[in-house]
Amino acid sequence: MNAITFKQLRALAAFDRYGSVTNAAAALNLTVPAVSTQLKLLEANMGARLLVRGSDIKNKLTPQGSEVLAAINQMEAVLTRCQKTVAAISGGNAGFVSLGVVSTGKYFAPHMVALAKTILPDIRIDLTIGNRQQIISALEENSIDLAIMGRPPRFPAVEAVALGLHPHILIAPPGHPLAHARDITPDQLLAETFVMREQGSGTRILMERFLDRIGEGTPYERIEFNTNETIKQAVIAGLGIALISAHTIMDGLKAGRIVAISMPGLPIMRRWHLVRPAGARNTPVIQKVQAFLVENEANYLPELPEGIAG
Repeated sequence: MNAITFKQLRALAAFDRYGSVTNAAAALNLTVPAVSTQLKLLEANMGARLLVRGSDIKNKLTPQGSEVLAAINQMEAVLTRCQKTVAAISGGNAGFVSLGVVSTGKYFAPHMVALAKTILPDIRIDLTIGNRQQIISALEENSIDLAIMGRPPRFPAVEAVALGLHPHILIAPPGHPLAHARDITPDQLLAETFVMREQGSGTRILMERFLDRIGEGTPYERIEFNTNETIKQAVIAGLGIALISAHTIMDGLKAGRIVAISMPGLPIMRRWHLVRPAGARNTPVIQKVQAFLVENEANYLPELPEGIAG
């Protein structure tokens, strides 16, 4: 194990990324024999075959190789964080904190970071935006210090603090038959086409649970997009209706380009949560940023739209 080097590990990562030893060598600015040697040494040190080579199939990793690659990715993430922290200290900053925010929160995250820069000028916050699964993976890999998301994950284990309310509403264009209807039945609703986020999104999970609950498993038509803004525009264009965070579409509501559908069980009221990996390092800088995020939630979380307070 002591004979394993970063050159060997990065050769494997490049092989996986670029699909061949030749392409990996070009990316690493090394010769093909040099990369081949590093890969063979890594296999010998691991005591397992890590690559599948063949002229009739695309080069790929064995299951053992995939495990090594996962460890490489975690090490690279830790080293990147370490490099950023050292750079922040060397640059005269008091510290560096990596903050992940689920994509629904991107509508308030820039304002939040700008506010932090004013209140905590000596702390640099590196912001990462991703869907729920991406942020959970970052927590699991310890590549972020803190995260703002909806429901805290069961795994990995986290410490969570509840923040402000996070309403989810069903939206439609103003002229839609359900836009101003009352006493909407499940059959009426499930006859519509639903515009959904991608797999791994917390909003997608919430919408599927809501529809499965009221429809008891009845199938329905769906269209998938990977951003809230695209979903909003799709609803405005008449492609379907959507369950979405009210915080992401307040401009459309205020402008009258979309309306909230009134139905029992809506809005679905959730909360934002501030989470950190359980047992992870908790430096004074991280504690200071965590306290700032809790104490100033009213200053960066959007105000609830009128009539959407639950």
